[in-house]
Amino acid sequence: MWQGVVDWLVYGRMGLSPNSALGSALDFFIYDTGKIFLLLVVIIFAIAFVRSFFPPEKTKRVLEKLPEFLGNILAALLGIVTPFCSCSAVPLFIGFIEAGIPLGVTFSFLVSSPMVNEVALIMLWGLFGWKIAVIYIASGIVIAIASGAVIGRLKLEKWVEEYVYKIRGGQGVIEKRSLRDRIDYSFGYVGEIVGKVWPYVLVGIAIGGFMHGYAPANFLAKYAGPGVWYAVPLAVLIGVPLYSNAAGVIPIVKVLMEKGMATGTALAFMMAVTALSLPEAIILRKVLKPKLLIIYFSVVAVGIMLTGYLFNAVIK
Repeated sequence: MWQGVVDWLVYGRMGLSPNSALGSALDFFIYDTGKIFLLLVVIIFAIAFVRSFFPPEKTKRVLEKLPEFLGNILAALLGIVTPFCSCSAVPLFIGFIEAGIPLGVTFSFLVSSPMVNEVALIMLWGLFGWKIAVIYIASGIVIAIASGAVIGRLKLEKWVEEYVYKIRGGQGVIEKRSLRDRIDYSFGYVGEIVGKVWPYVLVGIAIGGFMHGYAPANFLAKYAGPGVWYAVPLAVLIGVPLYSNAAGVIPIVKVLMEKGMATGTALAFMMAVTALSLPEAIILRKVLKPKLLIIYFSVVAVGIMLTGYLFNAVIK
């Protein structure tokens, strides 16, 4: 229905041709803008309501009681529904260590939370369908669990800055909320998230629309198609310095795939952009010594690349 309205507006009222680059680009931009913002509002509200049951203090208390590998699994799952961004990396890390949560479990949470987020899930579902969205969630969780497990087994606590272990915080109070409070929180969270990401969404869709209309068909197939062995590591290397959130990168990824980029390569690029950003590395340097920071990024990068190769082999 929405596609019909957009086609009527662009091709009927504006008089642009469906075969023209401008018409195709504008149709893409208007259609995806309306679709993505509707999905953002509806699904972020639902996720925020679930998220209201998992404040950081409650998350810490749940994780500190579990065996380490079980903790990795639960930390990766909780990372999906727990508020997290680069700016909160340091206080969350300190809080987890202070609560006695193992280092590997803490890293499972730190990987999962930015990599598998509600904005990415919503946009992937809306743009690619539920299968790609499920692949994204599953691969992100597996990378988070495996990364945390590897770091935990290496016993790298000595490469955490010494002051982190000297901090002793008080026991936080777990806030109790009524149903009304949770609904108000969910509406507020919708406004907060949409207010933050809408410029990235519009810029991402605009770039995607331009590429959709003007880039030659299959122009990436030669260099980033399924049979190109170096495409996945190259996509990860390119993605790290390109700091953005999922809202800005997913519309671009959609067009890259339309133009011939393999699915696994596109997912690897997106994961690198969202989970291995340079700003996060700079912030985490406050609590991690350089060797541990390098190991953390290397382990996650290897996990992302393996995921890219796996899905390039499976999805043709």
